[in-house]
Amino acid sequence: MLAEVLKNIPTMKSEYLLVGIDTSDDAAVYKIDETTALIHTIDFFTPIIDDPYLFGKIAACNSLSDVYAMGGTPLLALNIVGFPEELVEDILPLVLKGGADMVKESGAIIAGGHTIKNPEAFYGLSVIGIVNPENITTNSHSKPGDVLIITKPIGTGIIATAYKAQMIKDKILEIAVEVMCTLNNKASFCAVSAGVKAMTDITGFGLLGHAFEMAEASNVSFEIEVDDVPIIEGTDELASMGLLPAGLYANRKYLKEKVELTKEVRDEIFDLLFDPQTSGGLLISCPEDKLDILYTNFKEQNFKDAYIIGRVIEKKEKRIYLK
Repeated sequence: MLAEVLKNIPTMKSEYLLVGIDTSDDAAVYKIDETTALIHTIDFFTPIIDDPYLFGKIAACNSLSDVYAMGGTPLLALNIVGFPEELVEDILPLVLKGGADMVKESGAIIAGGHTIKNPEAFYGLSVIGIVNPENITTNSHSKPGDVLIITKPIGTGIIATAYKAQMIKDKILEIAVEVMCTLNNKASFCAVSAGVKAMTDITGFGLLGHAFEMAEASNVSFEIEVDDVPIIEGTDELASMGLLPAGLYANRKYLKEKVELTKEVRDEIFDLLFDPQTSGGLLISCPEDKLDILYTNFKEQNFKDAYIIGRVIEKKEKRIYLK
């Protein structure tokens, strides 16, 4: 995984760098003063859907998510674009419109960007956000006794694979697009307001990959109740048909020795736990004494997609235990 590459990069230190690459967090955080820190992140990818406007929205939503995962509010974004010259005039404006609409919904602004000619299209954002240093949420502050919550159902990687193979029902695709175009702003706000300190977003490494990173960074282990993990309706059937993305196999291989299965689980459900997500939900590690506050916040924000999936325990031999 990426950790094998990053370990060879010299680490730069600064008293103002509050979050860097050491714990594989979602973004960098740089302290400006006692009440203000900047969050900086970047993300882009190739199209996962043919509709250019929706691709722009999904890519932008995915990029903005890292700021929410750190407990912050996005302020400013720059477009990052690579596009074949023959598609620039007709297709690129629609991608940019989708991205701009998503950024506008977040309350941030797009102030420019950078574009190159490229045989394969890609699009994303570099995003700057703001956070009070006291409210930063990282993946290294999960504590034994915390309750694990995710805020979106999983399955978008398998759905994208089925879409490319033209083997997906319109209803399932529509649900997946809605999930991928939903900002993590409400969930993040509710968590920060409740005093949560440990959080990450679920993207390319899948639920178990990002859970492992959080458990590893926090020096704890996670117990995850497999039956409580929400999946997008119909995704398990697609998985049973073998419509699995390459990233899923890579995630499963990397985590093979880090996850212990303590109950019998259907193969397709097991696969879903490694499924790489696009614009996935947040994984929140909430102290049990703050759980009522968190769910009160969810109710006040009319946020209904919060699923308790497990607990944090003292470090054991494995980082993840599936129950």
